[in-house]
Amino acid sequence: MIQAIGLTSTPRKELPPAVDDVSFEARPGRVTALLGAPGAGKTTTLRLMLELQRGRGITYFRGRPLHRIAHPSREAGVLLSEVPGHPARTIRGQLGMVCAAVGVPIRRVDEVIEVVGLVSLCDERLGTLSRGMDRRLGLACALLSDPHALVLDDPAGGLSVAEGRWLHEILRAHAAHGGTVLFSTDDPKEAARTADRVITLEGGRLVADQEAADFARTRLRPRVAVRSPHAARLGALLAKEARAAQRSVEVVREDGNRLSVYGSTCADIGETAFRHGILVHQLADETGDMGPRATLPAEGLASATVVASVLLTSASATSTLTDDAPTDDAPTQDALTDDAPTQDAPATDEPATAVAATGAHTPDEPGPTAESRTRAAASPGARDLPQLPPPIAVRQAPSPLRPLRYELRRATGVGTGYLTSITVLVSSALLSVLLARIGHTPQPRLLAAWPRDCPLPPAALGAGLLGALAFGEEFRHPALAADRGTVPRRLGLLAAKLLVASVTALALAVLTVGCDLEMLYLVYGRDLAGVPADWLSLSASWIGLTVGCAWAGVLAAGIFRSTTAGLAAVLAVPVVVVPLVQKTLTGPSVRKAAGFSERLRELLLMQWPFGGARYIAAGARLVAQPVGSALMLSLTALLCAYLLTTLRSRVR
Repeated sequence: MIQAIGLTSTPRKELPPAVDDVSFEARPGRVTALLGAPGAGKTTTLRLMLELQRGRGITYFRGRPLHRIAHPSREAGVLLSEVPGHPARTIRGQLGMVCAAVGVPIRRVDEVIEVVGLVSLCDERLGTLSRGMDRRLGLACALLSDPHALVLDDPAGGLSVAEGRWLHEILRAHAAHGGTVLFSTDDPKEAARTADRVITLEGGRLVADQEAADFARTRLRPRVAVRSPHAARLGALLAKEARAAQRSVEVVREDGNRLSVYGSTCADIGETAFRHGILVHQLADETGDMGPRATLPAEGLASATVVASVLLTSASATSTLTDDAPTDDAPTQDALTDDAPTQDAPATDEPATAVAATGAHTPDEPGPTAESRTRAAASPGARDLPQLPPPIAVRQAPSPLRPLRYELRRATGVGTGYLTSITVLVSSALLSVLLARIGHTPQPRLLAAWPRDCPLPPAALGAGLLGALAFGEEFRHPALAADRGTVPRRLGLLAAKLLVASVTALALAVLTVGCDLEMLYLVYGRDLAGVPADWLSLSASWIGLTVGCAWAGVLAAGIFRSTTAGLAAVLAVPVVVVPLVQKTLTGPSVRKAAGFSERLRELLLMQWPFGGARYIAAGARLVAQPVGSALMLSLTALLCAYLLTTLRSRVR
């Protein structure tokens, strides 16, 4: 069950709130429709329920708010907009990422694809999907974790009649298995046709909470749509004949040459047009919408008298309460929780619109009298109760439950990484051949294809770009937080991205040197294809450079939420930071760090095994180089900034 209590959005400047004191229930095993015209507050209501927007109120999902549920995606499946996946990713790849994020086995992908009818399109790219197929994919993402409740914002918008009918059958099947379904729509006919209960919003306020049968009786009305070039004359004749026959017929002139005739039939209208020689272009039965504040039907006059008397009693009782009590027509929290009839109560003739909007009781269950309300208001401590519902804090986006698996599927799901790696290998091989032809290039720089005038070699730039894409694609296509537009800055996700970026950079570094050696051997022979004598220290420096650039790209893109910013941070290391470090290191010095490894061994009171002192000294020399020092300094600053933003978001 979903229970929304006192949902109120935060007003902007002097404008009224988009949603004002909305309370309702969506029961399990039933389909509930949230109906309202565009701008009525449907999407804002859903976002307040899901704690995606600041405001006031509280929403319980089976007795607990979402921020108190360990895995919210397993409690509520959400579809608020289009699936924000990478256009080059396949349907199966997108669902595989979501599986790793919500922590369900990968076999669930095939089950959901079969349920939503995407078996033949599972290898299609997201950028090529139609509106209907995109809605099917969004529903598949919502169903992937097998949630108890489904919360959908206009799921049938823009779909054909057949696709809309299929979608509502899926929702009905989910409710038949004991689930709770809540969807928004602006079509009253769709709400009456597919929902068990209809909740109507107008201007951000709840104006009706009805069963579908009551809603159809009070809101929808059959009519005949007529289109004729002589619409005015035909309307006058229909009204004249209705008065003569003493029949209740209402003729409404629509835009252009259209008429809407209530209380008649197509046969009667067609006979009238034929007798008077009036040309008719259209004659069809329709169901008209009487608006959110529809009047009571004629057959409900007797029950309307009972409801009116209850309304007067409630109004007089309310006037005896505190002076600062709300006087608008919006239902209060008490009226919806204590006074509103439950769905198991026997159906009565009075419309649920009036009952839900005023807090009146049915004749079988009389509500509290004015005296009882006055005594309750005058009781000790009644004035000390809070007048406003609790504030809604924006819930943080969840971190993927399987971060490493998620990152691997993200990195291998699109061809950007493969294309970047191939470009790096080809450009590095060609550049090494060109440098060898020009000459005056040392062997280590020749193998790395690193000219003296370039800030970084192609392999380091490629590793930095791949690292920046690791977070940049998350913010551009937020699969983890489709309904927020942001990505959670969690340490588990960061560790997974750093690990995958390290492995990718290491592979790129090894492949680059191997391709350069092979090209130099093919073009110039064995003279330039030899391995340097100090290959071990050079390899450590080369791997440290590529991995450091990849980490700098990951951290900078995670901080600034942009791939461009991540790549700019990688380029800033040799362009900005290295000159500053060189200026610092080449300045006057009266002390040197000679004998650092020996003093470190004395500090630890142990002998380095397997000649470890030599490796420690090599690492110290690597860090002491200007590029190594600048890279270490940059990585430390970026990591601290990332941790600071993470802690700040958690404090908020």
